[in-house]
Amino acid sequence: MSLSVKSPRSLRCLWRGWRGLSSQGGVMNVFDRSMKRRQKQWASSLLDSDKYDYLRDEVGSRLADRVYDVSRTFPLALDVGCGKSHIAEHLSKRNRKKCEMPTQCVLADEEFLPFKENTFDLALSSLSLHWINDLPGALRQIHQVLKPDGVFIGAMVGGETLYELRCSLQLAELEREGGFAPHISPYTAVTDLGNLLGRAGFNMLTVDIDEVQVHYPGMLEVMRDLQGMGESNCAWNRKSLLHRDTILAAAAIYKEMYGNEDGSVPATFQILYMIGWKPHESQAKPAKRGSANVSFADLSKISKFPTDPQKS
Repeated sequence: MSLSVKSPRSLRCLWRGWRGLSSQGGVMNVFDRSMKRRQKQWASSLLDSDKYDYLRDEVGSRLADRVYDVSRTFPLALDVGCGKSHIAEHLSKRNRKKCEMPTQCVLADEEFLPFKENTFDLALSSLSLHWINDLPGALRQIHQVLKPDGVFIGAMVGGETLYELRCSLQLAELEREGGFAPHISPYTAVTDLGNLLGRAGFNMLTVDIDEVQVHYPGMLEVMRDLQGMGESNCAWNRKSLLHRDTILAAAAIYKEMYGNEDGSVPATFQILYMIGWKPHESQAKPAKRGSANVSFADLSKISKFPTDPQKS
């Protein structure tokens, strides 16, 4: 298995996701949260669970880079969905003072944060928010527990993640069973993320996307590692049974459509990174409308220098 990173490119999935959604009290109910807890508990019970942490370690390292890009200290920080503390591990490694950071673990649901308003200077989240039903509500709660001028730095799986697996399973099911069901969960689009952060109350937003491509011997190894990560599909409209013939056909389609020359196959993860600040009076604010003293119409005249009368 190898891991590589590519820059954002055009989306290449045949199907953008099956969103068979139900609504409870105005909140979209996409995922079976109890099923997701069981999946993660099973994955954490594996004796070799550490070997499936490569993606979380990579994203945790890049999130730590973004924390150190902010030139300030954070006395109290919250890591939402910390798992095995992949972010804290990288923050500790890069701490120049080499002092141990005191931590406290709280078992809670990401959709219901048990903290008081204006508590934390920094909030972090890595590869956890993509399984939340009420993502706008979760972002509002993160905004609420931050102190004024506090910052939220997060990363979540989104975009066209696992488009190779999605498309291969769809084509195989169409061929063998005459129709297809959703096997890959729906993901948030990068174009929606800025709007969600703004609606939650954050300002001075930064949203960017990284593409991480991992190479496997075949499609079955992709599915095995997703299960080992606790990242199997838990959407309510998922299909519980996948026929053996369909799996074999999908593996052949996967290798034929996306296979590399060395026989391996890629699996693409698009990671959406976000930074948002809780408003404070000390933050820079845009100038009032109409206060500019230079017109855009004058920009074309910048390159026109006055001629020297002595040279004419």
